[in-house]
Amino acid sequence: MRCKLGDVISLHRERKMRARQASQTKAEENRVRFGRTRAERDITADALARQRRLLEGHALTEREKNEKPRG
Repeated sequence: MRCKLGDVISLHRERKMRARQASQTKAEENRVRFGRTRAERDITADALARQRRLLEGHALTEREKNEKPRG
């Protein structure tokens, strides 16, 4: 809050306003940094689970590892 020379301001109100602005700025930064919707998180989790199942399906078993290749 900017004031002209000679204006009377409430220091308590000024401190509260600055604290409010600082918390809003911090909240904005956090929204950009961590902000993902529930749907986005679910989509990512589903994709990871699908990849994991696909890899597990193609993994060799112990018996297959010990066998000699045919051909």
